[in-house]
Amino acid sequence: MISKMNKLSFLIYHREYEMFLEKLRDLGVVHVEKRQGAEMDANLQAFMQKRTAYQSLLKNMTLAAASFEGTASLSPQGNMTIEQVVEGYETQQEHIQALNMQLPVLDKEIDAMEVWGEFDWQVIDRLQANDWQIQFYCCPEKVFDETWVDAYNATIINRKGGQSYFVTVNSAPVELEAEVVRLPKRCLSELNRDREALKADIKKANENLDRFCIDYMPVVEKALDALEGDINLMEVEQLGGERMADGSIVMMEGWVPVENDAEVRKMLDESGVYYEIRPAEKEDNAPIKLKNNWFSRSFELLTKMYGMPDYGEFDPTPLLAPFYALFFGMCVGDAGYGLLLVLLGLYLKKKLSGSMAGLMNLLITLGVATTIVGALFNTFFGFTLTNFNLPEWMQSLIITGDWEGTTYNKTMVIALLVGMFHICFAMTVKAIGSTVRYGFKNSLSDWGWWLLIGGSVVVATLNYLGVIDMEVSKMAFIGIGVVSAIGIYLLNNLRRNVFVNVGAGLWDTYNMATGLMGDLLSYLRLYALGLAGGMLGGVFNDLGMQLRDSMGGFLFGVPGWICFALIFVAGHALNIALSCLSGYVHSIRLTFVEYFKNSGYDGKGMEYKPFSSHKKND
Repeated sequence: MISKMNKLSFLIYHREYEMFLEKLRDLGVVHVEKRQGAEMDANLQAFMQKRTAYQSLLKNMTLAAASFEGTASLSPQGNMTIEQVVEGYETQQEHIQALNMQLPVLDKEIDAMEVWGEFDWQVIDRLQANDWQIQFYCCPEKVFDETWVDAYNATIINRKGGQSYFVTVNSAPVELEAEVVRLPKRCLSELNRDREALKADIKKANENLDRFCIDYMPVVEKALDALEGDINLMEVEQLGGERMADGSIVMMEGWVPVENDAEVRKMLDESGVYYEIRPAEKEDNAPIKLKNNWFSRSFELLTKMYGMPDYGEFDPTPLLAPFYALFFGMCVGDAGYGLLLVLLGLYLKKKLSGSMAGLMNLLITLGVATTIVGALFNTFFGFTLTNFNLPEWMQSLIITGDWEGTTYNKTMVIALLVGMFHICFAMTVKAIGSTVRYGFKNSLSDWGWWLLIGGSVVVATLNYLGVIDMEVSKMAFIGIGVVSAIGIYLLNNLRRNVFVNVGAGLWDTYNMATGLMGDLLSYLRLYALGLAGGMLGGVFNDLGMQLRDSMGGFLFGVPGWICFALIFVAGHALNIALSCLSGYVHSIRLTFVEYFKNSGYDGKGMEYKPFSSHKKND
């Protein structure tokens, strides 16, 4: 649900403005409205640029700390300011980059020396000191002239890649139709040692950087928290207040939840400022604060991803929560995977920070839904549950086979039925929401479509179940069509000409006819993804058991069981990752596209963000 808001307006004497903002921030419950068209000064822009730099630094340090495999110091040596941490990080990064730049140079020199093999440059230098000229050449093998061997004392050292590498030893330099090779003045073994030493230096430098990041990440986090608080204060000071009466008075407006009204009034009375408080109205575009129970609260993340509702609407979270959990469970469709998600959520909830608790609660909820749906759909880690010796009452709950009287799989039909109900439910939400916001007379078109679609589904269901016969069904369809047509084509807007209404109704009919069928068929992805995941899991199981059986007579079958375990763990790890990704993405799509479109939800509301210190706001 959406918390009720009060509109707050107050006037502050300019000399008391900064002190008042500090009190308001300490209170931490007032959402200050920023003025349209207000501009930030250079100081605030500089602070925001610094925040971006600190956020980037913290992200890089977090990644570096996560890759560290050694043992970090229990406490950093000495107290460093954020400026010193930034300088230290950049210095170590530059050192690592300089080392990394040396590695390609060494690799190039090693590649150049490998074709010549190991030799001592001191011997070459002594020969040259005694007036012997040693020259290194390479040329294509076909170009090499055998007469060079006798004429110039040429000796082939290596042949590689169609090239001949050779040296000449003469008392004076010679010129041949071959490429002169310039070699580094170090032997191959020395270059290899330098390369290994350089790699060790790079590894040590990276470890030092990772250890530095672990030790001094708290400094960056603390500085970022302080910076966020300063930016928040400066934004409110510059963008929230409007100076009046030649700058001597500052007028501010904001919003406060009704449950916090008393403490705000007390603070304002003690401050001695002039203020007015009134209940927010639908047209005020008040910020939205969601307030849900433990189950729906986990799904508020999805609502915020799409967009908050308007103040005149209602919170869609409690309505989308059960459907999203059902869709995710149908997409993953394996009871074993669901149990793993529950256990993973419980484990991470203890390990991660409190801010991640909501996300872990969502993971646990989705895991429970997956376990239930997977059990009903007859799958547990790719195995068919009906093949196990389950109690009869459990066997009766499992859904298998084709729908009675058809050749269609039951899970496929259930996916379509779920989609049909979801769309009808969305249209019901749209009609009720439109009535609440605009009145019943201005919502007749929505109710007409609701009656046509929902009523037709109800009548068809009753006829299929044998509750009513075909004649009664025909009469009901005719009655539903006539009544709904009046709302759709004649009364969709009471302030317009009837012919304009008919045209608008025909346009809505075209959109409905082309959209509803596509929306309904979109729910087949629930069946298809669940089926694909179950089949892939079964393939891994079969592959593992075939290897186990083929090695059954070797060392008491132990290697076979080891192969089975490896394939089972690796295969199902891959399958659960793909299934969860598909479940997340396609459940989001069915919610954001099919449901929100048919329910008329826009998601253009503004989230409630109280003016407070960064830590309190978190």
